Amino acid sequence: MQTTEISDKSFNIYIENSIRDNWELTALSDFKGVSYSYKDIARKIEKMHILMEAAGIEKGDKIAICGRNSAHWAVAFFATLTYGAVAVPILHEFKPDNVHHIVNHSEAKLLFVGDVVYENLDKSKMPNLTGIILINDFSLLHSVSDKLSDARHHLNQYFGDKYPERFRKEDVSYHKDSPEELALINYTSGSTGFSKGVMLPYRSLWNNLKFCYENLDFLHAGDPVVSMLPMAHMYGLMVEICTCFARGCHIHFLTRVPSPKVIMDAFAEVKPRVVIAVPLIIEKVIRSKVFPLLEKPLMQVLMKIPVINTQLQQQIRTKLEEAFGGNMYEIIIGGAALNGEVEAFLHKIGFPYTVGYGMTECAPLISYSSWQEARLTGCGKLIDRTEARIESPDPANIVGELYVKGDSVMLGYYKNQEATDAVLKDGWLNTGDLALLDADNFLYIKGRSKSLILGPSGQNIYPEEIEARINNLPYVTESIVVEKEGKLIALIYPDFENAEKEGLSGQIEELMEENRIAVNKTLPAYSQIAKVKIYYEEFEKTPKRSIKRYLYQSH
Repeated sequence: MQTTEISDKSFNIYIENSIRDNWELTALSDFKGVSYSYKDIARKIEKMHILMEAAGIEKGDKIAICGRNSAHWAVAFFATLTYGAVAVPILHEFKPDNVHHIVNHSEAKLLFVGDVVYENLDKSKMPNLTGIILINDFSLLHSVSDKLSDARHHLNQYFGDKYPERFRKEDVSYHKDSPEELALINYTSGSTGFSKGVMLPYRSLWNNLKFCYENLDFLHAGDPVVSMLPMAHMYGLMVEICTCFARGCHIHFLTRVPSPKVIMDAFAEVKPRVVIAVPLIIEKVIRSKVFPLLEKPLMQVLMKIPVINTQLQQQIRTKLEEAFGGNMYEIIIGGAALNGEVEAFLHKIGFPYTVGYGMTECAPLISYSSWQEARLTGCGKLIDRTEARIESPDPANIVGELYVKGDSVMLGYYKNQEATDAVLKDGWLNTGDLALLDADNFLYIKGRSKSLILGPSGQNIYPEEIEARINNLPYVTESIVVEKEGKLIALIYPDFENAEKEGLSGQIEELMEENRIAVNKTLPAYSQIAKVKIYYEEFEKTPKRSIKRYLYQSH
């Protein structure tokens, strides 16, 4: 039973309810490390509130959080919002200068920071901070306030004074948020431009959380989940953390770099009920675990025999599900487009995957459907309380620019009216994406309008589609297709590791030239690749692991 009725548009009520309803259950764990119950989290939030008050933080003040995913990162985040302050999550992989800039630009008064990040920061370059708190143990790294220093030194005593009997679930009472009030500023270095501070009001967070809470109803209190997406990015923060916390799940944080091995070990141990992922992770698992099997001559023969084919597909599906822990209801994929060949394969074997779509400016969800409803190459249905329009004479068949409107849409970009006016008009947000929308409100994303290339006779060339084909060719890890002097150039980061294993590391150039010829056979004349340029380091990515195209447009 819910403790408090969720009738008003309140985000914090979900957090408050879950803490009270799941008081004794385990809430957050650092993988291979410490675990905390919902009761423990409530106590920690309360202690953070004492520190915030001592630091002179008022409702609406900004608090920045920058560090690797961890249980304490989540505590800092929930404590900020439930206090009534504005959270400014910063990706821990940002360079120190970026972190300094975001802290200053957002006018943050407190900074929660991880130890690895802090080593490279210069506190003198963030002169407006009242205090810096270490996420690892909430110790005070820097303070310009005697009151804050005193409160940290006597924190347990002040907590005891505030709750002399003991701290009970009845004591959990959080900031009553209102829909238009600013909740969070998320700085996005999008794949097509430079970082902007997206201002998300409480209604954006509430709309996403309400939709996920109601539609991921296969999640129950106590269900295990692995958190591997960066919490400083809205997709991981909202779907993986806020939704799972509100549902009473047990969230396990991968506190190390989520390499495929670390992720697979965590899946095997935790056996997550849902997997929230970006395409890269899914594609790596399938390419390493499944495709090599299918390429064997005997398998190719067997797959052509209908009865055996069905049995094999079932076996492959089971093997794949086991790779993800064997307990998942579905995998939700977002953040970028899923490779066409991989998706067709997953669809064919009836694997429980679904592809959603969103953007930071919508906190982030725009569309989602459960795996049973999902449609091939689609991104699900528009979420509740969201409208869309496509600038096209026939939105179901002719691609056009996608605009969205609704409760999720941001207030604008922080201190950047010009950038806000460029994308937001009369409540309609220009997503910058090209899409189709069918009669059932299913969305199909066809590419970024900003990466669209016009062919010699005005044909639309979608580089993402060509890249998907190149990425399926031998010894290719990732690629970008750019235009130079009217010709298409493929920038390729090869799979050096596999080439070396097979003794081909000296032949990378010849292999890529063979790939260029092979891909051109599948492409119309106006979108032929003229030449290949080899990259020896992987391409720079945004927080959601999409390539920063703008860095490579002039190559």
